[in-house]
Amino acid sequence: MLACVDVDYRGDQGPAVASCVVYEDWDSSESHEERVAVIPRVAPYVPGQFYQRELLCVLQVLDQVQTPLDAILVDGHVWLDDTGTPGLGAHLYRALEERIPVIGIAKNPFGDFHSQKRVFRGRSKRPLFVTAAGMEVEVAANSVRRMHGAHRIPSLLTRADQICRRPLGIQCS
Repeated sequence: MLACVDVDYRGDQGPAVASCVVYEDWDSSESHEERVAVIPRVAPYVPGQFYQRELLCVLQVLDQVQTPLDAILVDGHVWLDDTGTPGLGAHLYRALEERIPVIGIAKNPFGDFHSQKRVFRGRSKRPLFVTAAGMEVEVAANSVRRMHGAHRIPSLLTRADQICRRPLGIQCS
């Protein structure tokens, strides 16, 4: 099983809503399980330390998932450069004791480095920027390329984004 996670912030210090969409295979079009965690207070945003704000939210929603996961996809970067500066995904990978591969799917490049792969999906002329920990980045990029959806953003990553942006109190299906 695979999972896409995302977080939406409703204010500078909260609440935040984290979502997790679990699905069976890379080309799945529907979720197997959907989870939401509402975090009443979050750390303030600190430039260069975004992961400190987001990581706790992602871990809270992942704590609700009972299904063993083969990989987790984050809306963001795993690595920020070729020297191994960690992004959210690398911090998540370490927090999970490096047991589950983490793949970062970013809409924008953080920099121009070799360890991120550009993935073009659908008819988009704009790539996604894929990085990974616990998995070869080329394998991760090919897997993201296979994901369901005719558009640039895979449909289940879009689903995770939509779930965490719902008004508070609306349940998952």
